[in-house]
Formats: sequence, structure tokens, C-alpha cells
Amino acid sequence: MRSMTEADPGIPPAPGEEQHICLALANSALTLPGLHLDRLATPADAEHWLLAQGLTPAPAGLQEMCAAQVRSLREHLRSLLASRTSAQPAHPAALAAVNDALTRVPTARLLQWDERTGPYRSTPHPTTAMVDHALAAIAADAADLLTGPDAPRLAACASPPCTRFLLRQGRRQWCSTRCGDRARAARAYARRTTPD
Repeated sequence: MRSMTEADPGIPPAPGEEQHICLALANSALTLPGLHLDRLATPADAEHWLLAQGLTPAPAGLQEMCAAQVRSLREHLRSLLASRTSAQPAHPAALAAVNDALTRVPTARLLQWDERTGPYRSTPHPTTAMVDHALAAIAADAADLLTGPDAPRLAACASPPCTRFLLRQGRRQWCSTRCGDRARAARAYARRTTPD
């Protein structure tokens, strides 16, 4: 798979990625005809992706261990989304990974103390916990998507070999115009080549 640091083909986001960060993560690795792209292939790619999504406050020199955690959650999310779209039971390891990410960081703002101004509340965001906070936000979004009102609209792109997920809008079954055009062309070709 090509890394994000190589030429990015400028694939537009799939419908629903703007509302659900978990879809953006699931779709950060994609396969299209003649293209395999991984937007998290290297630690620098993963850090760039987290920053672009607003999940980390500043560059922190992400290491491979942290990038691997993000890629691992992506695979577990893909498994859960695939289970949901195919009406199959979820894999227990995928559920455990999302629940682990959900419970790894405090959800309440903690009490802090400033020597000059006294007590205040904030969510701690030390560099060492940035990835945990990002993963918790993604996991919470996934739980909300899979149990919320958008869940029935969740679909896998209907244009093989595309591997992206989307939220259907009307009858649209494709993640992009490119995939829709490819599917329509394949149907037209099949009609022309099928003997009467």
C-alpha cells in the first residue's frame, strides 16, 4: 500500500465521514482499481491524519507503537462496520478493542490546581495520552454510529473492489462518483455482453 507521504490521489471523503470520525478512520486504508492507499502507513502519516481530524492539539513526534494502535483500532472498526452492514455477529475482539479505547481515558473533566488562580477543571491531554484520547473519541463516535439513528444508513461501497464504508443518501450505494461510474459502466458492459 502506498503511504500518505507519497502522492495522494485526492479521493474525496465518503458520505458520512464529515459527521463520523470513525468512518474517516475506517476509510483511511482503501483499495480501488489500481490503487492501494494507507493514510496511516507511517507514524508521520498517522500523526498528520490525527492532526487533520482535530484529534490531537499539536504535533508530538508520534512513534510506531502509537501509530500501530491507531491502525489496530481501524481494523477493529472495519470489522464492526462490516458486521453491521452484512447483518453478521460482531467479532468479540473488535468489540473488546472499542470498549478498551472507550474506557482508557477519563470522560469527566478532572479537578486541577493552578498556584496563582486556584482550582479549575480540565481534561488532561499530556503528550503521552494524546493517542489514547484520540482513540477514545473515535471509539465513542463508533459506538454512537452503530447504536444511533444513522446506523440503518451504514453501508459498504457497492462498487468492488472499493473497501470504503459510507452513510447512504437516498438510493446512493457508492462512496464516490468514481465508484458509481465504475458500477454503472460494469452493468452496461454486462448487458451488452450477455447473450439474449
